[in-house]
Amino acid sequence: MDINLDGLFRLNTSYDYDDDYVYTDDDFEYRRGRAVWIPLVYSVVLVIGLLGNGLLLAFLAQKKKRAWRISDTFVLHLSVADVLLLITLPLLAAQASQSCGWCVGLALCKITGVLFKLNFFCGIFLLAVICLDRYLSEVHAKPLYSHKNPWLTHLSCLFAWIVSLLLTIPDWFFLVLEPHPWKEDWTQCVPSLYPVDLKLASRLPHHVLSMAATIVIGCSCLLPLLQRSPKSLKKPKTAVVMLILVGVFYFCWMPYNVTLMVDTFSSDKTRKENSLSTKSSTRTSLTATAVLGCVHACLRPLLCLGLCTNFRKWTLAVMSCAKVEPKGSVWQLGVGEDALPEQKPEEEELKQVASVEQSKMSCDS
Repeated sequence: MDINLDGLFRLNTSYDYDDDYVYTDDDFEYRRGRAVWIPLVYSVVLVIGLLGNGLLLAFLAQKKKRAWRISDTFVLHLSVADVLLLITLPLLAAQASQSCGWCVGLALCKITGVLFKLNFFCGIFLLAVICLDRYLSEVHAKPLYSHKNPWLTHLSCLFAWIVSLLLTIPDWFFLVLEPHPWKEDWTQCVPSLYPVDLKLASRLPHHVLSMAATIVIGCSCLLPLLQRSPKSLKKPKTAVVMLILVGVFYFCWMPYNVTLMVDTFSSDKTRKENSLSTKSSTRTSLTATAVLGCVHACLRPLLCLGLCTNFRKWTLAVMSCAKVEPKGSVWQLGVGEDALPEQKPEEEELKQVASVEQSKMSCDS
């Protein structure tokens, strides 16, 4: 029996897997599930986040000027960054649930992406500054901030906002509205970074500065513990609070940054060889990890409620409709608290000596 294989070996055509990819029922099941769980998560985060951050801002607004702490300034900026992210969650939830996808225009698409990145950068930069101050205070006894120069605190926060805004410039240029590859009449708000070199150049500042901030935070938190025992720290409770605050931040944001880094440094050859299903899988991972990052916007007030006695007492008093003046710092971060005028040990000793002398004079008379 003769078999003619001439036609088989002469076949010299290329096969485009991207154009002939067949989507299975699992893809549509995931799309339907995504339209349920993403709006549900965002709704819970929105309610808890607005209530929690609203209480934090109300606590700070009712504090008198003489009772203001350096830590309160950082908490104020962190809460404002969280609120800006929270107001974009209804748009992100609508994109996942609406039949048309992103239906509110390109301008809101860019604003939403910018506020998402702005929340991350402000959070990590302000945490780096706080941790650096605690390191200088614990190890070198030279805190970066004090009550005598509050302008330095405001300048640091302003610098963090400016740098964060500059890092969001690529989102203003590259966020676009494009049709979904397999669902008709469904538009998505995604970054359009087709050239690999352009994608690397636009995301490199994000990775470099976030890595630098991570190194500062890690060294500032670990070096005092390595050089001293936990019992010998000046404020061990403050160190525990900072470790919890930093740990929760990285638990929520690290998966997104790792996924973004993998997508950034994937080679051009790998991108060409990947099928449409792999590209969709990458975007699915970015979406899921971005949701986890947004969850962080509602966790800081909950941590504050559980770890800060002053804020918890004030919140319970407000819930019982009692008028209570906020006392102490909303977060026991220990930033600049060593230099508060009303807490100087010299003045406390002078007051005690004066009271003792007055009591002696009254007894002699």
